[in-house]
Amino acid sequence: MLPTFNERGNIEAVIMPLLSLSDKFDLEILVVDDDSSDGTAELVCSLSRQIPEIRLIRRVGRSGLASAIKEGLLDSTGELAVVMDSDGQHDPSAVHEALEKLLDDDLDVVIGSRFHLDAQLHGLSSRREFGSNWANATARFSLPDVYGNLTDPMSGFFTLHLNRVMGLIRGVDVNGFKFLYELLAVSRGSLRVRDVPLTFQPRHYGSSKLDLAIFWDFLISILHSLSFRILPRRAISFAIVGASGVVVQLMVTQLLMLYQRIAFENALPWAVITAATSNYLVNNALTFRFQRLKGLGLVRGLIKFLLVASLPVVANVGVASAFHRFVSSDLVGAQMAGILVVFVWNYAASSRFVWNTP
Repeated sequence: MLPTFNERGNIEAVIMPLLSLSDKFDLEILVVDDDSSDGTAELVCSLSRQIPEIRLIRRVGRSGLASAIKEGLLDSTGELAVVMDSDGQHDPSAVHEALEKLLDDDLDVVIGSRFHLDAQLHGLSSRREFGSNWANATARFSLPDVYGNLTDPMSGFFTLHLNRVMGLIRGVDVNGFKFLYELLAVSRGSLRVRDVPLTFQPRHYGSSKLDLAIFWDFLISILHSLSFRILPRRAISFAIVGASGVVVQLMVTQLLMLYQRIAFENALPWAVITAATSNYLVNNALTFRFQRLKGLGLVRGLIKFLLVASLPVVANVGVASAFHRFVSSDLVGAQMAGILVVFVWNYAASSRFVWNTP
C-alpha cells in the first residue's frame, strides 16, 4: 500500500520492483493518492491499464498521510499488507525480509527500521537523523513498555496481518502524526511486533513533506498518548494555541499600558481581540489544517470566529476587570481568570461554526 502526494518522479521506480512479489503472493499494489497536482494519479492509472496488480484510489477533498494509510488498509483485499513511502527512500527489497519475518515468527506487525543495528542510512541528513532519533525516543517513552525495544516506532515502512489488527486500524486517529505510532498507541501493548533493518535511500525527485504542521502533529500525538488518550487531540491543540494567545494578550496589554498610557480597563479589549485573532490564525494553520480556510473563506472565518468569541470576549473583559477591581490588583491573575472562563466555549463553538467539525 503506497500513499502518494506529488510523487510522479518516484512512484514508478517504487512500484516496478514490487511486482516480483507476485511469484509468492497474490499481489495487489494499492496506491492511495491525495489528488496530486503533478500527474501522479494519471501515471498510476496508466500503469494500472498495463499491470492488473496495480489499483488506484484517488482522494478528492480528503488529505493527510495517516488517513490515506487507514483508507488504503481498510480497502485492501488481502490477508497481509505492506505500507511504505512512495518517495523511493524505502528499499523495496526489504519487503521480502519483512514478510518472511512476519510469517515465520507469527507476528502481528513487522517494522522496517532506519535505526536497527544493521540498517543503512543514506538518505538522512545529520539534522534529520538527530530529529528522528529524538522523535523515536520520545515516542518510546509515551508508548506501552512492551514496545520499548522497538528501534523505529515512527517508521513509515511496516507489514501487518490485516485480519488480526483490523479492529485496531479502525480505531486509529487519522489526525495523528504517524499511522504506525497511532496503531501502537491504541493497541495498548497487545501486538506482537519486531523490526528488521532498512536501507534508507536518498530522495531523487521532489522534496520532503516535513514541515511545522508535521512537528505540531507529533507534539499533539505525544501529549494525547500521555493523557491516556482521554483528552481529544483537537482540544489539546486548541489549548496550546490558547496558551500562545495568553502570551499575546499579556504582551499587548503591557505594551498599550506602558507606551500608549492606556488604562488597564481600556487596553484589555484591544488585547483580547488581538489575542483572539492570533488564536484564529494559528488554529487555522495547525489545529484545523485539514479544514484550513483560505482566501475569502479565511476572512469570513475570522468574522465568524470573532462573532462566536464575542460573548466570551465580553465575559473575558468583565471577569478580568471585576477580578482586578474586587479580588486582586494582580494584572496577570485578573486576565487568567477571564481566559479560563471562555476556553471551553471557544473550543466547542468555533469547531462547529467556524471549521464545521463536530
